[in-house]
Amino acid sequence: MNWHSEEIEDLVRRALAEDIGDGDATTAATVRPGRPARASILARQTLVCAGLPIAETVFRALEPAFSVEILHTEGSFAEPGAELMQLAGEGRAMLTAERTALNFLGHLCGVATLTRRFVEQLVGTRARIRDTRKTTPGFRALEKYAVKTGGGTNHRFGLYDAILLKENHIAMAGGIKAALDRAHAYASLRAPAPRTASAYDAAGLDPEVVGPGPLAVQIEVRNESELREALEAGAESVLLDNVSVEGARRWVELARSLRSDCVIEISGGVTLENARAYAETGADFLSSGALTHAAPAANLSLLVESVR
Repeated sequence: MNWHSEEIEDLVRRALAEDIGDGDATTAATVRPGRPARASILARQTLVCAGLPIAETVFRALEPAFSVEILHTEGSFAEPGAELMQLAGEGRAMLTAERTALNFLGHLCGVATLTRRFVEQLVGTRARIRDTRKTTPGFRALEKYAVKTGGGTNHRFGLYDAILLKENHIAMAGGIKAALDRAHAYASLRAPAPRTASAYDAAGLDPEVVGPGPLAVQIEVRNESELREALEAGAESVLLDNVSVEGARRWVELARSLRSDCVIEISGGVTLENARAYAETGADFLSSGALTHAAPAANLSLLVESVR
């Protein structure tokens, strides 16, 4: 992740401006200018670290001279009470930046922590957990980074780097076969983009597959009849939508019998409680929008240790 990109720095500037407005009244009223301070950011729960560099960027945006020491690596576990970061610098800037830094860090650690819990449920199966496009507007690159940091896998980054045929596309195209035919024709006309121009590189993320390639085409199916029709029409990748565990087991077996190399994803209703059961159906991927839109923020705090 390029933490010094224009996009990240602009996001940090806007977040600080939203919080500070025309001035931090509480800090201005209580802390004299120029007073130096030292502080630590502490974990208040077991978590997976993600986004420590953006927290550093927040503090340095207000005071470039801040001394910042990051004490945990991205993707590492931290236990309650663990120091994640040590800070030293101008006290007013430290307090003013505190909440914005913790908001970024708490959200990204929360996404990574929830993702890791899903990953742990899938150990020993072929399935991997994927995110979706159900992300906070403006935060997609950060949230997908946090998913990867937690051990998950990114689905398409946006509407432009893969084709996913959902029920409304299928209806408007005139059916499953027509939708697949059009999608494959469109994908074949798109020249593979060089790796440096991929969606993941543009966002500062490593691509899931190294090297250029055509647009992937995936189709959503809602029942066994649609699954058969899609595979007979040439589908290479299917998404089983809102299917029970028992239904998923039957559909995966059917799909493997019709096309052994078909990529199979299960989506809709996948939770921590049932992820293992879905993974044991033999699917390649499980996807959950909850990774990004429902992950609880990690419990963190900034504690001032000394002032001079």
